[in-house]
Amino acid sequence: MSGQSQITIKDIARKFKCSPSTVSRALNDHDAINIETRKTIQEYAKKMNYQRNQVSLSLLNKKTYSLGVIIPSLKYSNLEASVIEGLQSVLQPLGYSISIFISQESHEIEAQNVEQLLASRVDAIFLSVSQETYNLGFYGHFDKIINANKSLIFIDRDYEGFKSSRVVIDDYKGAYIAVEHLIKMGCKRIAHLKGPSGTSVSEKRLEGYLDALKNHNIPIDEDLIQTAGFLSDRAIFPTKTLLDNPNRPDGIFAVNDRAAIGAISVIRSVGLQIPGDIAVVGFDNDPSSAYITPSLTTISQPSFEIGREAAQLFLNTQNVEKDGEARFEKIILPPELLIRESSLKTL
Repeated sequence: MSGQSQITIKDIARKFKCSPSTVSRALNDHDAINIETRKTIQEYAKKMNYQRNQVSLSLLNKKTYSLGVIIPSLKYSNLEASVIEGLQSVLQPLGYSISIFISQESHEIEAQNVEQLLASRVDAIFLSVSQETYNLGFYGHFDKIINANKSLIFIDRDYEGFKSSRVVIDDYKGAYIAVEHLIKMGCKRIAHLKGPSGTSVSEKRLEGYLDALKNHNIPIDEDLIQTAGFLSDRAIFPTKTLLDNPNRPDGIFAVNDRAAIGAISVIRSVGLQIPGDIAVVGFDNDPSSAYITPSLTTISQPSFEIGREAAQLFLNTQNVEKDGEARFEKIILPPELLIRESSLKTL
């Protein structure tokens, strides 16, 4: 077999006595081809180890079948990896390759990532906006993507000041139901370990926290709102500050699970009980959250679905007529409260 030449679309077309264009459509799962025909051709191509000629496809379609993903970090949670898996589940079977870049929350690195991807002639960029880009408000690199006639799709972190499609979780609702749960558990002084100022994730979760308190007639105490960031070690000092308060909180809502886990370590180190003395709720449903002691109540977000939906938004743009007006879609996915030991106070 190793001495044989690679099978081509023309070879498959001769086998089934049809045109190469019919084979191409069948391999791309085009609905213009009968589903049984598609299945038969795809199975034969797989059996014969057919491989797409990406160079030919690029020349034919003026597409590279390559995509870029820019994320701030892989440290905060399992979210980013799961989003990428969702993208791959839809796009890899269609012949797309994905390059992953990490901006390290830097505006400069994010802009460099964009330049590199555009130089590589990617067909689209999926982007979770860096903290510095939010803080600085400079988004000229986003304009470059659009001016190059490439699709820009925001994932997880929204950037409301820029017209583009996006797929995000309902951070506001997730925070609201997390705080409401703590209220139902009898908590009267609920603190918030918030994320970095400026990012949509941090601001929406803070807004949900504040509104839940207001709507349940619980006074807002600014001393109970401490900036912690997204990593466990960043939550240590803010949690100590909360515990040093003469009227310490009886509940903590953290911006994510990593911050919540940092808070739990501090609370336990001073001999306080969770949830007896202080109930804790996180956000993200990090894989470790179910296995720490006590197990962490959290907000689960459908990160894999974020990737799948973002992939579909990109594919939708490929079906729009070239001279048609750009259409931007915003998909907001629902969060879910997962109740575990860390918040189950005895009422």
